[in-house]
Order: sequence, then C-alpha cells, then structure tokens
Amino acid sequence: MSGRSPRRGGSIGRLERPALAGVLTREVINFSSFWRATTFSSTVEPTIYLLAFGFGFGSLVSEVSGYDYVEFVGTGTVATAVLFSSVFPAMFGTFIKYQFQRTYDAILAAPVDTEELVTAEALWIATRAGTFGCTPLLVAMVFGLDPRAGMLLVPLIGFLAGFGWACFGILVAAVLKSIDNFNYVTSTVITPLFLVAGTFFPISNLPEWARVLAQFNPLHHCVELVRHAAFGFEPGTDVLRVLALLGFGLVMWRLAIWRMTKKLVD
Repeated sequence: MSGRSPRRGGSIGRLERPALAGVLTREVINFSSFWRATTFSSTVEPTIYLLAFGFGFGSLVSEVSGYDYVEFVGTGTVATAVLFSSVFPAMFGTFIKYQFQRTYDAILAAPVDTEELVTAEALWIATRAGTFGCTPLLVAMVFGLDPRAGMLLVPLIGFLAGFGWACFGILVAAVLKSIDNFNYVTSTVITPLFLVAGTFFPISNLPEWARVLAQFNPLHHCVELVRHAAFGFEPGTDVLRVLALLGFGLVMWRLAIWRMTKKLVD
C-alpha cells in the first residue's frame, strides 16, 4: 500500500489514500463472492414493507399529507432500506471480522491504522446503502410514482445517511462484548427511531414528545430529504437536514474510530 511504517492509533487528518484504497479494494473483492445474498436481503425486506403498507393501508388511506399513500410510503421506505443495509452489516460484520475472523488484526499488520480502517469500512457500507436504497423508489415508480430530476440525488442522500449509520454500527460492535447484546441496541435505539421517522405515517399526528424526538432522528431527516427529492425541495429546511446528517456522521465516525482503537490497539 505504501512504504510507511505501520500506524495503529492514528489521529484526525492523517488519512492516506493508499491505505483507504487497499481496504476498499479488499471489501469489493470479498463482496463479489456474496453480493447476491446481501443484495437480496438488503432490498427485499424494505420492498415488502412498501408493498404491505402501500397496498394494505393504502386501501384504507388514499392520501397522506397531500401525497398518494403509495408515493408517501415508497419515498419513505428508501430510508428504511438505507438503515437496514448500513447499521446491521456494520454491527454484525465488524464484530465478526475482529472477534472471530481476526481480519482487522491482519489489516493492521499492514501500513493501515484504525482511523483508515474504520473510514474505509464505513465508506464502503455507505456506498452499498446508497445504492440499495434506490430499490423501493424504483418499485414505487412501477406503481405510479412519477420520476423527477431530484431523484438523481437519492443515492447521495442514502450515502450520507448510510455513512452515519455505518459508523454507529461499527461503534456498537466495538463497545459490546457479545453479539447477543445487539438485541438491546436494536430494541431500544434502532426500532424506536425507525418507527418515529415519518416513513409510514406523518409525525405531525404524533404526541409532542415524539415530534421533538423526530427532530433528533437522523432517519427522519433522510426520509424528508428523499421525499423532497421526489416532490420538490424546501431549500431552507433541507439544508438544515443535510447539516444534521453531516453532524451525525461526523460524531459517529470519530466515536467509532476512538472505540475501535481501544478495542484493537489499547
């Protein structure tokens, strides 16, 4: 990768392209051997949500917040696909790699430090999440969602949100000592945020405390950005939503690097 000596701890601003490229290349090569199963699981479940809610509740509720309900759910489910294809692969994949396969020990023996390792892993997972997130949108188009130029930004929105959730998953994997403990995070963090995101119903009908919680929910901002990409952006609020996702990603990125360094090096 490079001629420098191995660095284990790392510090911000010391990311080097050869190290990132090396880790990313490894991930791409490995992904080519199991991409079918991963793509299937990451796209089918959100699509089932879309079909079930869109045509289940859609038969009872024809319009929500001025949108056809199938269109409302179709755009919202993009965030669900991004969440499922980022946080869970990051949690389980990271834990297995460092705890059982010892993959990270092998990578850190090369001129790669934990900062570059975590960054490359998160970038790769976010890229996949941004791609997989487009599937529900394509399905919604089949059932009547009109394509618009703003939808070209959906993969970028998915990547931005996916990076933060990928770093969150890596952080969880670095903190918890057993893979069984992931159930606590899923039940107490991911599921509540998933439900209070405005994916299947507008948060305006929720109690005041839930509406306040939604403003701190990165998934909600992802939902709204995708919905606005499909139906028209609101520059003032959408800029704030992008900043919220950037802030979430930055905080989770640094925390993931810190905890993974303590796990692998200290």
